[in-house]
Amino acid sequence: MTASSTRIVIDLESPWYPEKLKRLPSPPPQLFARGNPDVLSEPCISIIGTRHPTPYGEAITEMAARIAADAGLHVVAGGAIGCDQLAGTEALRCGATHIVVLGSGADVVYPRTSAALIDDTLEGGGAVISLEPWGTQPMRYTFPKRNRVIAALSDAVFIAEAGMPSGTFSTAECAMQIGHEVLVAPGSIFSPMSLGTNYLIANGATCIGDEEALEVAISRIYGRLRRYRQRAVRSGDVPGEGRRVAEALVASPMRMEEIAAMLHRDVLDAMELVSSLEVDGVIERLPDGRFASSKETLHARTSIGQNR
Repeated sequence: MTASSTRIVIDLESPWYPEKLKRLPSPPPQLFARGNPDVLSEPCISIIGTRHPTPYGEAITEMAARIAADAGLHVVAGGAIGCDQLAGTEALRCGATHIVVLGSGADVVYPRTSAALIDDTLEGGGAVISLEPWGTQPMRYTFPKRNRVIAALSDAVFIAEAGMPSGTFSTAECAMQIGHEVLVAPGSIFSPMSLGTNYLIANGATCIGDEEALEVAISRIYGRLRRYRQRAVRSGDVPGEGRRVAEALVASPMRMEEIAAMLHRDVLDAMELVSSLEVDGVIERLPDGRFASSKETLHARTSIGQNR
């Protein structure tokens, strides 16, 4: 029998029932699981965030998953589009075990875009779990219940990017209530997608200002040190005005007119420079027409310790 076809019902008396879930007010009486139930009680970090991340949010999510993998932690996420799927995909790519907590039944793939991720999770020795009985379709009320489990399975919850309002708040609030730590990456005060994360930091979450800060937090919480791997990272170091544009866009996405004003150029001149940066992969255009640093450029900036 393959991992993907194995179905397990875990009740409160089962040796597979995670002790951390018992810290919840009214612990769920049953978990429905596919895959390897042993991983549910092993050291995990939950990595979550918005369904519509910017390149900054994507880079932060993947950075966190990579560091978690290097520290030997399992990565927990909800399988949703955006940060959740990015966290799981990067965790698996880096050799970590992934745990998906669904708002549907554990045998119902939702969203459909998570199908390959779920298959890879099971093949990689991870688990797919749910509070809902087999065959349950996703409903609005199932996701807050799911978020409680994401918060409780891990000693820390990392939030990469979130606007306001945000479903990540229920996960963060639950984690704080049961004494688990909430780690949050700050963002630009001008970015709508950072309003939620900045709010959480202002209200007591631990600010993760760079890659090293996350390493230190993991060491403190889990007693684990990161194992560094050699990684090929493209350079985001661009000469002249291109570098000035790239640095400005790290702080906040800008429209073409804003870039031109910053450079004291007319729009047509600025467009030529911006186009070359886009072709080189240094920046990218967002769906709303603004420009932002590309995920590759942001990864290059956060490659702390790669040569240690």
